[in-house]
Amino acid sequence: MKGKMKVAVMTGARQMEWTQRDIPKPGKGELLVKLEYVGVCGSDLHFYEAGRLGNWVPDGPLVLGHEPGGFVEEVGPEVTGFKKGDRIAIEPGVPCGTCDMCRKGLYNLCPDMSFMAIPNERDGVFSDYCVHPANMCFKLPDNVDTMEGALIEPLAVGFHAAKVAEAEIGQSAVVLGCGCIGLVTIMVLRARGIEEIYAVDMIGKRLDKAREVGAKEAFNAKDVNIEEFVKTLPGGGVDIVFETAGAEFTTRQSAKLIKNGGRVVLVGMCAEPEIVVDIGSLSAKEGDLKTIFRYRNLYPTAIKAVSEGTIPLKSIVSHIFEFKEVIEGVAYNVDNKADVIKAVVKY
Repeated sequence: MKGKMKVAVMTGARQMEWTQRDIPKPGKGELLVKLEYVGVCGSDLHFYEAGRLGNWVPDGPLVLGHEPGGFVEEVGPEVTGFKKGDRIAIEPGVPCGTCDMCRKGLYNLCPDMSFMAIPNERDGVFSDYCVHPANMCFKLPDNVDTMEGALIEPLAVGFHAAKVAEAEIGQSAVVLGCGCIGLVTIMVLRARGIEEIYAVDMIGKRLDKAREVGAKEAFNAKDVNIEEFVKTLPGGGVDIVFETAGAEFTTRQSAKLIKNGGRVVLVGMCAEPEIVVDIGSLSAKEGDLKTIFRYRNLYPTAIKAVSEGTIPLKSIVSHIFEFKEVIEGVAYNVDNKADVIKAVVKY
């Protein structure tokens, strides 16, 4: 397929502009995908607002967006199982497939990972089209649309967090942060049979949504001291704390919220690479500190959960921006954090 496509490019902190590029041609084992929806992730907003995310600092223009759903426009050589028109969700990371991590199935830890919207790895998908390896694309059932396909990416993070935490029925949990990742974590915990979920945020709209998707209680941190609240629970804390905000304060606070023998799972990615963690409280409780990095082998599980109605994924979407408005939409997200729960770009 020949022609030009529109691309929104970040050129610096709070700077994006339009450009045109050739529509890419799918190579061996690849698909050309026409984007229909792309989720706006917190990492996109960190890059846009600060010009960096942790240790990732762009050294040139960067296309943001790594939560894509769309349909197959063209099938590259040696691809089987796909045809033009298939609706798909795209897993945005492309591992090498040959290193020790990949051979162990831990491909999210591949040192040669090429991930969308990461500097010096792979451009994102704020563009009309993209090419992607077919083995990292997943066909959607008839009852799952491409908006949900785009949202499979953050949902996979929630599934990975719950899996790493070994979350199971009968446990209790605190979820710090009720943005997109916090909300999908709550939904996954409910799907795993956990009912005692306490959500914490400072934005009323997010807290309302947390209650809607399954939190037993949702506390505004400006009004309720969560450290004092958990002391009233059996054991003086919860079994698991999920830190999803990527903030230094909540990361430091996490260890104070678990009961003896509890677990802290750091899900959020902090904008700054170094933060303070309360190791003293953690050690005194013989608590586990676990981290997660993205996800692995979970797209089929996440898609099935949405298809079966277990996860009401669309319910977290608060804003839809047309692709022609993506530059203004990203800026709106950054400037109106109290208003936006989850935004998607529609093509």
